[in-house]
Amino acid sequence: MSTTPNRRAFLTALGAVGATTALTGTSSARPAGHRSPVYLGSFSWTDPPGEGFQVFARDISSGALRPESTIDGVPDASWLAFSPRRRVLYTTNELAPNGAITALDLDDPWQPRILNTRSSEGASPTHLSVHPTGRFLLTANYTDGTVVVHRLNDDGGVGEPTDLAEHSSGHRAPKAHQVLPDPTGRWTISVDLGADAVHTYHLDTVTGKLRLNQRLPVRAGNGPRHLEFHPAGRYAYLVNELASTVTVLEWHATAGEFAVLSTLDTRPPGARGENVPAEIVVDRAGRFCYLTNRGDDTVAVFTIEARGARLRLSETVPTGGAWPRHCTLDRSQRWLYVANQNSGTVTRLPRHPGTGRVGPVTGSVAAPGAVMLALRN
Repeated sequence: MSTTPNRRAFLTALGAVGATTALTGTSSARPAGHRSPVYLGSFSWTDPPGEGFQVFARDISSGALRPESTIDGVPDASWLAFSPRRRVLYTTNELAPNGAITALDLDDPWQPRILNTRSSEGASPTHLSVHPTGRFLLTANYTDGTVVVHRLNDDGGVGEPTDLAEHSSGHRAPKAHQVLPDPTGRWTISVDLGADAVHTYHLDTVTGKLRLNQRLPVRAGNGPRHLEFHPAGRYAYLVNELASTVTVLEWHATAGEFAVLSTLDTRPPGARGENVPAEIVVDRAGRFCYLTNRGDDTVAVFTIEARGARLRLSETVPTGGAWPRHCTLDRSQRWLYVANQNSGTVTRLPRHPGTGRVGPVTGSVAAPGAVMLALRN
């Protein structure tokens, strides 16, 4: 998401509803072994403003969250990604015009330590990921419509940039919203909301240089935002923010190319009002996927059929908050966590691993400006 005032005002106005009652708490001691750390990023420009980067404790048994601490010096942490061994956490600092990326050492997972912060070589970096080799960090600069590659230092800190790829568009300014490796690690995928296109690059893992392999256009005005692969690696699901749809893509890993199979709505028939979906997550078994609807303030539950080649909308479930930007499943697959930006909450919804069904919200914790959360365990 852009950090420009006009886009912020539009998104905030559309998603603003009454805040969910939050369950808050403070910690007087280090959590015991039955708890695990959760990292949360938030925006500073929301009302009330978020704290940037926080550590929460998650009760393994109940799934409940409790705030632990705030790490200073990590503003507007809008996306979080672990290193392959989960010893370092990287975050975007979604600032304009001078975006940045920060590396945090997790030697003590309850007290992350900043390794370094470096320019993202663009404005409003909204997404990043680590290449499976652990040698490169990939970042998408939303405002500039660029993808940058940084070499990673031996200690996990962010090193010098090795390449910068600029997207192009014939009808709107490019807005790179996501960059991630494909399941083989051979290809780098970038989703551009403004250009209405998905770019596939080959990354040279010696030089860190990108070479464009495919530019897949989608329907003009769709505004593709995020893409998630099926665990088997043959299919992927593309969220179209501006069209409120999701597109099933077939992935040909040998050629490094996508093909469009089908597109369907993220809302039930008859839904009214504006809606802009944000995040999508696929369960570990590859049987269901979950997508956040900002505006409707729901999670859309899709059943995955035909071994990944087809989606079917099964239900939509209220998130218990306003403007659900991000969602994620825990390791047990029993809980779905949702970061509700405008109500400033993270809500917890029970999930049945067998049926994929999601129940009503069972817990909520205050998190002003909540953007994303990353579960370490």
